[in-house]
Amino acid sequence: MPAVPTRLPAEEWTARAAAHEERIERWTAPHRERRRRGATHPVLDFLFTYYSETPSRLRRWHPGPGTALAPSSAGPAPHAGWRWYAADDDGGVRLDTAAYLAERREAVRFVRDLLTATASRAPFTGCFGLHEWAMVYRADERRHPLPLRLGQAGTDAVVEGHPIRCTHFDAFRFFTPAAVGLNRVQPTRETQPALEQPGCLHATMDLYKWAYKLSPAVPGELLADCFELAVDVRGLDMRASPYDLRAHGYEPVAIETPEGRADYVAAQREFAARGAALRSRLTDVCDRLLVG
Repeated sequence: MPAVPTRLPAEEWTARAAAHEERIERWTAPHRERRRRGATHPVLDFLFTYYSETPSRLRRWHPGPGTALAPSSAGPAPHAGWRWYAADDDGGVRLDTAAYLAERREAVRFVRDLLTATASRAPFTGCFGLHEWAMVYRADERRHPLPLRLGQAGTDAVVEGHPIRCTHFDAFRFFTPAAVGLNRVQPTRETQPALEQPGCLHATMDLYKWAYKLSPAVPGELLADCFELAVDVRGLDMRASPYDLRAHGYEPVAIETPEGRADYVAAQREFAARGAALRSRLTDVCDRLLVG
């Protein structure tokens, strides 16, 4: 027999929903303003372009499975009109896990298996962010219209002077043709569950992707935690890149130097620890959905 949902009073869930929207607006409001002006941001736009969740959906707070929202004086929670929600006879609104799993069970299993496999491995912290350098190695054109800190020849020399071991397919697929053969592993989409490891910055950022891919089953607070970690990781990813972002307020992490590599590894370990906690919470959500 399914467990009886926890029932949140209207004053509690409305406060949590408002806090979530305010938290997310810190990032979505500037993004919308940039779009209105036709402006771009070389670091933060990634969170709204590479990742496909829209600002409007990101601002929506969800309670997660097993929680019913009591009606307020204005009536049932607005979630009643959202996909995969159901209204109870007493006016409460909850995620209809049966309907959700009828369409999303395989996706939930895939995410759970990937998260579990990633968590089973020790973090590798010897990549030094060279994936971004491999994306511009011997390139006639670059993905970002930004100057290179060391110029093209200096950038190529860094790639050639350091071993590259990128395990993340969605980073590797942007390597230039000249850089592909320099990578010690050759990740594919099919080998992703076998190669993903928790020290990888992109695997950590992707916790946000898995959180919104599982929406609306992921509680809003967990989604926001994953998003904010992705924001922080993206900053390091670009600061350690070959691009010069000082005009945008980002001081470089010079991974071509011993000091810069040490700084990178220290930050990478901190992000891996934050990611491990969020990965565990996302896995718990998957388990709760699948077990019922």
